[in-house]
Amino acid sequence: MGHKFAELAFTDTVKSIQTTEGTRNAYARMEAGADYNDTLGPNEAHFIAARDSFYMATISETGWPYVQHRGGPVGFVKILEENKIGFADYRGNRQYVSVGNLSNEDRVSLFFMDYPNKTRLKLLGRARIIDPSEDDLLQKLSPAEGYRARVERGLLITVEAFDWNCPQHITPRYTLTEIKVKDC
Repeated sequence: MGHKFAELAFTDTVKSIQTTEGTRNAYARMEAGADYNDTLGPNEAHFIAARDSFYMATISETGWPYVQHRGGPVGFVKILEENKIGFADYRGNRQYVSVGNLSNEDRVSLFFMDYPNKTRLKLLGRARIIDPSEDDLLQKLSPAEGYRARVERGLLITVEAFDWNCPQHITPRYTLTEIKVKDC
């Protein structure tokens, strides 16, 4: 079927709009050939491992999307296999909207940003909540030594598709650490 992200994201309605806007032929070529962009390669693994945050969208029982920021030390998202990533889910505002949504619908969309380099990676997958009783897997996802956040659970994501997005309209932003390195 070709580009897995296109297969999942380009619905008939999207394709109709692409046709109207004159971009359908270019995107139709993406969909041809053998499947690709459904397993993470070295570039994706390196990019994800270098992030200290990302955004995750879940779907509620009422059909509404919900986007939540997730953060931690660089590398807190672990690459477990070419189609599996995971992370420790730290205690936050304690609303549990994402966790509640995942209890009924496992589809997620993750958005990883590298603001200084104007690069973004979109990932579609299926999430599974890792209970603290699954200690061996949760240990693999635990934070770096010295990170003081309380781990409440882990999340394991099976990658269905991903896509690198164009850098257009990304405003570069820098962390304090990045600014200090640039000033040296």
